[in-house]
Amino acid sequence: MNLQQLRYAVALAEELNFGRAALREGVRQPPFSQQIGKLEDELGVRLFERTTRQVSLTPAGEAFVAEARASLTHAALAAESARRVGRGEAGRLLIGFVGSATNLTLPRVLRRFRARYPGVQVELRELPTAQQAEELRQGLLDVGLLHAPLAGPAAEVLTTHTVARELLLAALPTDHPLAPRASLPPTALAGEPFVMFPRRHGPALHDQIIRAMGFEPRIVQEAVQMQTIVGLVAAGIGVSVVPESVARLRRGDVAFRPLAPPTRVVTLDLTWRTGDPNPLVRNFRSLFR
Repeated sequence: MNLQQLRYAVALAEELNFGRAALREGVRQPPFSQQIGKLEDELGVRLFERTTRQVSLTPAGEAFVAEARASLTHAALAAESARRVGRGEAGRLLIGFVGSATNLTLPRVLRRFRARYPGVQVELRELPTAQQAEELRQGLLDVGLLHAPLAGPAAEVLTTHTVARELLLAALPTDHPLAPRASLPPTALAGEPFVMFPRRHGPALHDQIIRAMGFEPRIVQEAVQMQTIVGLVAAGIGVSVVPESVARLRRGDVAFRPLAPPTRVVTLDLTWRTGDPNPLVRNFRSLFR
């Protein structure tokens, strides 16, 4: 039994005429009739009563045709589902992101992606760069927004594409003596206590910040997320240096000041497994071009 035979049986049940049913299916009548006969032989029952004047369904035929219609509907749905997944219009996309990506890049791209591919289930996970890279390598994430360059085994199997470049800003409590200044040379922060994220969570960004400052900061408190770092700065724990997108948090108790001269060293990078054939990844990547 095959889908062609199911279609032929449904066509004959609806036309009740071998000639019209064969014409509807685009075949000659003899092969059409042969397929109906083979189907009945396989089932061991007659589905249609034939006379020289008419064709009618037997009770067994009525039961069979009802299920055949349902099977054809399910087969069509299965085929369309496969096509939609193959086009990247359905399925689940696992996206990792660093916190600063939510201040500009990620919301804009997600709106466009969801509007274009409403059938895709998007799962978001906020993770530090190092953890994203490892989970991408293991196949636990599909794409990531992180800070390159990467190191270690993950770097060998991942591809990165820079999607944003940012200045570095000093983050200070608004009552800090340096807050009134329009810009700050990094050396002005040399004696300050610092709040920073642990290097193991984002070695590239951590090292870029240290190089931009030109000195080894006295770190008194660590926090993983940028929003937490800014909150600790507001509490007076220390100062920090952060990507400019973090200033979009617009907190009234934190002053963000550009470094002088301007220091553009931070990138936000879209990352995926090299050669990944997943069409969902391809479609997501295309929105950054």
